Amino acid sequence: MKVYFIMGSLNCKEAPELVLEKALKGGVTLFQYREKGEGCLSSADKKALALQLQKICRKNHVPFIVNDDLDLMISLNADGLHVGQEDGDIREIRRRIPDKILGVSVHNAEEAQTAVQIGADYLGVGPIYATSTKLDTRDVMGFSVVKELRAKGITAPIVGIGGIKEENAFDVVEAGADGVSVITAISHHEDPERAARGLLQQVEEAYKERLV
Repeated sequence: MKVYFIMGSLNCKEAPELVLEKALKGGVTLFQYREKGEGCLSSADKKALALQLQKICRKNHVPFIVNDDLDLMISLNADGLHVGQEDGDIREIRRRIPDKILGVSVHNAEEAQTAVQIGADYLGVGPIYATSTKLDTRDVMGFSVVKELRAKGITAPIVGIGGIKEENAFDVVEAGADGVSVITAISHHEDPERAARGLLQQVEEAYKERLV
């Protein structure tokens, strides 16, 4: 969960396969294929890219997660699926993929508790900071929800998302998250490998600080 990279064909300034290779070399620990937005790939092209990215993840022994598309996840035998609150019946999804990783986006303690009860393996919380990558996000919440979930005894892994970059990744983990999730902080960086390495260093420094 330390550095969770999310990417689709629209998020890259160079070939997605190349961006992912560099990001994994820099230390990305989890990858999610998210193909959304105007002009995104569909059907056969979407699956073809997913297969290429999945092969790269497998070669590097990093889990490959699919965003939202349950049928694609099943057809690829991917490592898991990530869904939002509006992406279907989470309980039914968990029933259909009992042995796969299931991540759920949550925005408050009630959603988090429900997701954990259903069997979510991790929680995505955000947007922590303002972001322009997703136009349909909710209001910026800062660290408030992360801290609330921990205060209420929720121990499930939490990854913060939204506007996170190397300069603020330390603060997200120090607040109680297990890791940071980013898109453009890596995919738009002139050196994706260096960007990933910088994020990982900040996360690991925050881990050390929490142990003091």
